[in-house]
Amino acid sequence: MKRSILLVEDDVLMREFITDYFKKEQWDVYEAENGREALEIFEQAMMDLIVLDIMMPEMDGWSVCRKIRQKSDVPIIIITARTEDDDQIMGFELGADEYVTKPFSPKVLVARAIALMKRTEGTIGRENDILTYGHITVDRRAHSVMVSETFINLSPKEYELLLVFMKHDGQVLSRDYLLNAVWGFDYFGDLRTVDTHVKKLRAKLGSEGRFIRTVIRSGYKFEMES
Repeated sequence: MKRSILLVEDDVLMREFITDYFKKEQWDVYEAENGREALEIFEQAMMDLIVLDIMMPEMDGWSVCRKIRQKSDVPIIIITARTEDDDQIMGFELGADEYVTKPFSPKVLVARAIALMKRTEGTIGRENDILTYGHITVDRRAHSVMVSETFINLSPKEYELLLVFMKHDGQVLSRDYLLNAVWGFDYFGDLRTVDTHVKKLRAKLGSEGRFIRTVIRSGYKFEMES
């Protein structure tokens, strides 16, 4: 299946370098050199993935990510030369799914993108298409979530977290486990990003989100309150 990517990077050489690697993997690549141009392209074409630089002229990557998340849950990978933990946390709080710091290998970036798409599309593992717990229903084919017959919008990471909790009914899951299960073993960011996403997931589930509890040893327990 051919995928499309919006690559937002103001460095021309870097943009061309990354584009070449994605095209080798048969991706359709849309390029933007600043935030405003990126939003214009995003409004005109359907994207499977966005790779977004942070430090750009006219409109920075934070603003672009925020505006896209107001309309779409398309997977977003942030690339930046900034390595501070607070920047990474901010990116995840705005709804980014991956965070890659410069310098990086374009080959590794493509591999991360492919892995993210597989997780987002639910192609890892063979499981039931419809999962239910209490009043929560997940349709893995449509990548949709309903709570009491009302559809709710989850980011890719929130969706994956929900699946993990539903698959481990009654088990205590540590932050390390959740981080590895959803973000991958090669993630080197702050563990607090798990807390941020779990908090958002619980809020979106409303009263049905009470089954996600903080417990001793900094874990999360999946159980439905009576």
